[in-house]
Amino acid sequence: KLPALHFYQLAMPAPKAPAGSYDTAAAKRGEAVFTSTAKCSTCHVQPIFTEPGHNLHKGEEIGIDDFQANRGPERRYVTTPLRALFDTQKIHKGGFYHDGRFATLLDVVNHYDRFLKLKLSDVQKRDLIEYLKSI
Repeated sequence: KLPALHFYQLAMPAPKAPAGSYDTAAAKRGEAVFTSTAKCSTCHVQPIFTEPGHNLHKGEEIGIDDFQANRGPERRYVTTPLRALFDTQKIHKGGFYHDGRFATLLDVVNHYDRFLKLKLSDVQKRDLIEYLKSI
């Protein structure tokens, strides 16, 4: 039953970002950062922007503790879907990530920049965030 439910979940259309809610030119540049330098598409596969199949990771793989993961039966984190983050910001005012530990998208990007030693420039980070807001 779970594979069918997973397929249904991933097949649901996500709402589109409202016009004017992100910088279109920066988002276009940010897509290139997403798929290359930042390595986001390694786990957040387009067009579903999550990892199909068995999408579980240990905390050490994503640079955080296992506290929240250990509460689940598999003791792993599920790759978070990134579609409609603009809507997520309105709904979840407590922050981003599995437990809201990052207050802003910039905080998330900075975490992965440090953890994965990406060495993103400030411009690349801004463009990446505009792309994330657009999907």
